[in-house]
Amino acid sequence: MAGRDRIVHLLRQLERAACRCPAHSNTFHQGAGAAGCTARTTDYAFEMASSNIRYGPGVSKEIGMDLQNLGARNVCLMTDRNLSLLPPVKAVLESLAKNGVNFKVYDNVRVEPTDSSFKDAIAFAKKGSFDVFVAVGGGSVIDTCKAANLYACHPEADFLDFVNAPIGKGKPIRNPLKPLIAVPTTAGTGSETTGVAIFDYEPLKAKTGIASRAIRPMLGIVDPTHTLSMPERVAANSGFDVLCHALESYTALPYDQRSPCPSNPILRPAYQGSNPISDVWSRHALHVVAKYMKRAVRDPEDLEARSSMHLASVFAGIGFGNAGVHLCHGMSYPIAGNVKTHTAKGYCVEHPLVPHGLSVVLTSPAVFSFTAPMCPERHLEAAEILGADVQQVKRQDAGASLADTLRQFLSDLHVEDGLGAVGYSKDDIPALVKGTLPQERVTKLSPRKHTEEDLSQLFEASMKLY
Repeated sequence: MAGRDRIVHLLRQLERAACRCPAHSNTFHQGAGAAGCTARTTDYAFEMASSNIRYGPGVSKEIGMDLQNLGARNVCLMTDRNLSLLPPVKAVLESLAKNGVNFKVYDNVRVEPTDSSFKDAIAFAKKGSFDVFVAVGGGSVIDTCKAANLYACHPEADFLDFVNAPIGKGKPIRNPLKPLIAVPTTAGTGSETTGVAIFDYEPLKAKTGIASRAIRPMLGIVDPTHTLSMPERVAANSGFDVLCHALESYTALPYDQRSPCPSNPILRPAYQGSNPISDVWSRHALHVVAKYMKRAVRDPEDLEARSSMHLASVFAGIGFGNAGVHLCHGMSYPIAGNVKTHTAKGYCVEHPLVPHGLSVVLTSPAVFSFTAPMCPERHLEAAEILGADVQQVKRQDAGASLADTLRQFLSDLHVEDGLGAVGYSKDDIPALVKGTLPQERVTKLSPRKHTEEDLSQLFEASMKLY
């Protein structure tokens, strides 16, 4: 008993001496957390959430057994028309047939989906009364399938009910969704890990989305053999999405500086700000991108490089899925949404397209030059990971160092020379700024506050890169 009393006495002394700041103390375990949320303006906690991930060459053949194990009776398989003819979808269909799974295929997913294409998929899902959803494709397919599952389980909901504010109402999701299994075929979006579904809201010509942990897939089946079917430019643009996911989440506003502090845990957003757990995933993803991305783009048969980029997409997805992204993504949405005539190489689409990863990375040199003063050490570390010699670089030059490193990286991979090369001019800047303003879900995570004039200057600086 004496030993026990001494331990209790020591613990009480440690508790009295412990740091009381919300980032380090444990007072909320004793009931102070709820009160703290009413007293402070910024959050004091972060939450880690991700889909289960299964990785391995040829692992797609297991999906039929997974559906059997779930007791699936009526499966909705979503993909796009181009992918429906390629090996990844064929592998999944063979597994479903082999295991006697009843399914229906929806192959009308639009690359870079819109509210209209989401609604078409939602109508299909509602009519089918499915008990499990399977998405085989890139981020467009997986995001479309998330939305279809969500609204099929909320048949009375208006489309804008769950769309992020201020465009939509941003209501919390309370009904349980059906299981969703995602089979990513690109190494970019990380959508198989996240509770985010992005689409182009046509009335505003800007992208927005739905963000909730409730819509994330139950399982992501990451089969690196699927990445071998990616054309060179698809591999490049997918990789740029991984690059920016890692950079933006690592440099995002820290979680304990994000406001408001939620009054209820269900109101804590999926994008919470940089935090110690997300930092690990984002930093590691950046290392993999630095080592393997150029190889993966230049040689489609380099299974090691393409497999590594597929995993990097997962790593970055877990990182940004919990920390969030900021200005590169916020500014990318109107770049993609206002596209005029640009035709993306390597994409089998019948409409003008600035691929998501390209729309994101074109502003990255300007953005990280702008944000660097708020966390120069992280910007310098990122530049070093990507190959820069930063030993003699001063903190005040961190932004220029990372920007120059990114320009060289993009040049090596033959990326278009800025927004001007994809059809934009200075006359378009007001519309691009207007399309960025509603993207508060991500832009508010920028470590540096910004004005409309700042956004204008960032777009202008991104018109030409080299």
